[in-house]
Amino acid sequence: MKRKNRGRLFIVSAPSGAGKTTLCQKLSSTMPNLRHSVSYTTRPMRHGEVKNRDYTFIKEDVFRRMARRDEFIEWAEVHGNLYGTSRKRLEAMLNKGIDIILDVDTQGARQIRKKYKDGIYIFILPPSLRALNERLKKRMCNSKEEIQRRLKRAVDEIREYKKYDYVIINTVFDTAIEEMKAIISSEKLRTDNIDPLWAKKNFLTRRVQ
Repeated sequence: MKRKNRGRLFIVSAPSGAGKTTLCQKLSSTMPNLRHSVSYTTRPMRHGEVKNRDYTFIKEDVFRRMARRDEFIEWAEVHGNLYGTSRKRLEAMLNKGIDIILDVDTQGARQIRKKYKDGIYIFILPPSLRALNERLKKRMCNSKEEIQRRLKRAVDEIREYKKYDYVIINTVFDTAIEEMKAIISSEKLRTDNIDPLWAKKNFLTRRVQ
């Protein structure tokens, strides 16, 4: 079945610690034709992270120059660090027919929603704020003050879940993965994803011999 050449954009948001980045990376490594968009950030690299796999780590002055040149489709300051999505990277992959999964905070999603009306928006919830608190503690790199800031922001972000097309509660990681796979698979099967020229050529202009 012939599909339109342009890829589809899946935007995933969640409070810090809810598991959105891990979910997106796992999906992009297991689903065909799905790539995880790598964002730029000014925050320090954490233990176990790899440059250009988890994030593209750059200095703040470089980031701000890129922002002034309008090189980001979205960017925001989150917890004192800057994050942004490269317009050039994203468009290059979509134009090649590659489906993109992009994890951004709610600020970034609001900016993208203005530019990509046909994007699919997914919100990841933790099972509870208590569970989110425990996950943030396990990161070890977060101080008590930082955890409290993130929990306070989490409440503000969760209020926006109704603006998204789908909501997944990440209680069990494998279950959340299967639910996200189901969303992506179903969206790719929508009728507006079919190339109308292919349908016309193969079904609407032929007579059965």
